[in-house]
Amino acid sequence: MRPSTEAAACDPVTLEIVRGAIRSAQAEMEALIERTAISAFIREKKDFYTGLFDAAGVLAVGSNVPIFGDITGPVFRDFPPETMRPGDLYWYNDCYGSEGAVSHSNDQVLLAPVFRAERRCGFVMAWAHFADIGGLRAGSISPDATDIYQEGIIVPPTRLIEAGRTNEAVLTLFHRNSRFPAQSLGDMRALMASVDLGVRRVGEILDRFGPEVVADALGQLLARTRERVRERLSRTFAHGTHRFTDAIDTDGHGNGPFRIRLALTRSRGPDGADRFALDASETDDQAPGPVNFLMNPSIPGMALGLYYLGGDPTQVCNAGGPQALDAVTLREGSLLRPRFPAPLGMRGLTMMRVLAALNGLINVAGGGAPAAHSAYVIILLRGSVRREPAGPPEPFLLSDGIGVGYGARPEADGIDAVYFVAQENYPVEFLEAGYPVRLRRYGIAADSGGAGRRRGGCGIVREYEILADEAVLAVRIDSVANPPWGLAGGRAGGSGRAVVNPGTPGERLLAPLSDGNRLARGDVLRIETGGGGGHGHPFDREPEAVLEDVLGGFVSREAAQRHYGVALAGDALDAAATAALRADRPPTRAFHRHEYVDALA
Repeated sequence: MRPSTEAAACDPVTLEIVRGAIRSAQAEMEALIERTAISAFIREKKDFYTGLFDAAGVLAVGSNVPIFGDITGPVFRDFPPETMRPGDLYWYNDCYGSEGAVSHSNDQVLLAPVFRAERRCGFVMAWAHFADIGGLRAGSISPDATDIYQEGIIVPPTRLIEAGRTNEAVLTLFHRNSRFPAQSLGDMRALMASVDLGVRRVGEILDRFGPEVVADALGQLLARTRERVRERLSRTFAHGTHRFTDAIDTDGHGNGPFRIRLALTRSRGPDGADRFALDASETDDQAPGPVNFLMNPSIPGMALGLYYLGGDPTQVCNAGGPQALDAVTLREGSLLRPRFPAPLGMRGLTMMRVLAALNGLINVAGGGAPAAHSAYVIILLRGSVRREPAGPPEPFLLSDGIGVGYGARPEADGIDAVYFVAQENYPVEFLEAGYPVRLRRYGIAADSGGAGRRRGGCGIVREYEILADEAVLAVRIDSVANPPWGLAGGRAGGSGRAVVNPGTPGERLLAPLSDGNRLARGDVLRIETGGGGGHGHPFDREPEAVLEDVLGGFVSREAAQRHYGVALAGDALDAAATAALRADRPPTRAFHRHEYVDALA
């Protein structure tokens, strides 16, 4: 039986049906992007997100990715909601103009209103990383960048479609700035189709349940998330101020380290209610290089919300997380609030370290968050290749994001070989079919996971043999000087590195954040990615689990003995030798990075 569209409130059963329906609509939008996009970073890497918003533009359900800022606000400033009409579509990638709603220029946002009976009832959004939008280097992202103008075309909030009529001129201008316009065109069509599908699916939900019921359902879901996150914050953080500091190594221009300093204060407001305020104002100044992270104030609450909601099937990712924090303070001119036109292209390093620092805040307060993770590694291999011996050289761009290890948890090992949330590593077959490379090796990087009672997740080893006549490589690796910290006796995760022609007289180690590295046909590029920190004293790990790790290639025999105090005799445990090793138990402190310390500075 269809619920009455005259109902003023959504009952609990209908609430769960609406929740499932909007989540299904969002998932269908994502599936359409994945199946119709052209560029590998969207289609194979799955670097795209979708979201549904209420009539006021508040996020009602989004992908489980903690980098959403205020998506609708930038559009509303130039196009007030009351002026919008059915069939409109809005577009932007302006990082500074959106105050970090998008945090590097490759990310394109499309937003459309949903109407029923001339009533604005919501919005749908699709967002994806485009492979090349112009700029200093192919791929639009380079460690060499010194301002955002070198990172591609900037699109302020623009009405791309007005009442069903597409502004083809602005699309032509955008695609003309790409070195790979066919990819750009195909990806834009995929995003536009996804938004169109979302408008139709949300319209069907509105037709079924009525605008009043849907609006009330979204409001209830928002309040449920906000209350759940605030309740968990209250359980984690005692009254007072809790602090944590983490760091990224460099900006690629000889500067660094850059420290991220977070403080979360729980206080009592004038009305007697708890107040939670996050302060990042003591973070170091912005960098000359492109590692600045223009962090929208919504992002810390979104990240904390996703942590606290993890594993709860009754919840959805929405603006309730950001609303759980009463204040977020950022300092103009800092690494997290850089001044225009500071470059932002490699902000992923800093973003990943911010997420680890939020875990650190929780752990300082006595919570059970994971140890630190590595930042996913990016390489951009640019060059030309002849598809036929007598044919013309054709340009290629291989943007490969490579997974890393995530931090161990109090109750479980860290996750191995993860790129970021639900995104994926490129398969070998795809790489070899699409690019002038041959994969000689692809597997787990042994000993990259931090030792602990619960082992940190391990990173990846990839070896590419170059089949192009020549190519230029940009590489982005962090956490070499400041590896991911271990917790409660767990050791730090391992660091990544990039090596050309390993094990030969011509072996050379590349700077971990660098561009302009020239490669020739026959060269071998080895990328090793870092692992996550361990949790708990390594001598408390079950010897059988250490043996399993050794046999599986995650831990070397040497590390089993040195870090875990486990001796092996062939492929079996040596119980007597293990007992002797573990009798000499090394002391530990709260955190580990190179050495055991009580606080990271």
